[in-house]
Amino acid sequence: MDQNHPTIEKIEPGVLARNVSRRGAIREGVGAGSAVVAGLALASLPVGLASFARKAYAQAPAPSIVDVLNFALTLEYLEDEFYRTGLAAAVAATLSAPELTTIQQVSKHETAHVRFLTAAIPAFGGTPVTKPTFDFTAGGAFADVFSNRVTFLALAQTFEDTGVRAYKGQAGNVASNDGVLTAALQIHSVEARHASQIRRLRGQKGWITNNERGDLPPQSQATYDGEETVNGGIGSPAVTEAFDEPLTMEQVLAIAGPFIAG
Repeated sequence: MDQNHPTIEKIEPGVLARNVSRRGAIREGVGAGSAVVAGLALASLPVGLASFARKAYAQAPAPSIVDVLNFALTLEYLEDEFYRTGLAAAVAATLSAPELTTIQQVSKHETAHVRFLTAAIPAFGGTPVTKPTFDFTAGGAFADVFSNRVTFLALAQTFEDTGVRAYKGQAGNVASNDGVLTAALQIHSVEARHASQIRRLRGQKGWITNNERGDLPPQSQATYDGEETVNGGIGSPAVTEAFDEPLTMEQVLAIAGPFIAG
């Protein structure tokens, strides 16, 4: 194959398979609660990430494969650090056994995703984006995120629901390379499993109805906006549950912005 279009399989063979078992994340769990999840404007992003978003979503050209992979890496950095920090913090002791087992396995998956993407990007002539500095309190809005299971699991749900829609939104931008598209879909399906399981740990349905945010307050709405549409039209509740809608790169970075300090 052309060196400009390497296959994912040649980057790091077997990386996803050898790192973690997906089945371990699917456990029956309990729990409910609510927390505020901020969805601020793109202007709230650090200068570097805001510039990246504007470049990637310029009218022409479309985001390159490297742009998309670095976008995905930024999200995986966030999820990876969130779970690893939580498992090392006081909140881990407040989780039930099923909750802790799930979070431990999800954390392993996110670490594997980071490793995979950092290996993939140089194969396409790019440089992996620098890991941002994260503030999971979002400037103090979630001061108890790593001591309160309700807040921790609420943020976990929001990050995972956002991530599923984020991968979907970039599928068209990597469709020119079969290997990248296949790898992106492999990660996307696992992120969907994470989202469904964490929603159930919180006492929510495993899928999203219309643009409902469940027991999350209005500030989380940006994560769910647009889910009430199917192919651009309004669908019945049952139909909207059967189809997830994408988020653009700008929308995702605006949602993640409050948690990125620099």
